[in-house]
Amino acid sequence: MNTANNAANIITNLKDAGCSDDIIDKFLHLLKEGNKAAQIKLLNAHRKSLLDTLHTSQKKIDCLDYLIFSIKQNT
Repeated sequence: MNTANNAANIITNLKDAGCSDDIIDKFLHLLKEGNKAAQIKLLNAHRKSLLDTLHTSQKKIDCLDYLIFSIKQNT
């Protein structure tokens, strides 16, 4: 795989993962520097952000599920 193709695949993957243009730019800069530790740190930070959002959404779903359950019990 050539370098341009590899970079395009990485950009596509980062976009698919919901990374902002800023994160993508930072990642590509770190890639050019060969700074794998910083790349992993950046990706882990984005992963944590996504996971936090997921957990927040799950709590909201749990609240709705409880409300639905309560309504069904009172009918």
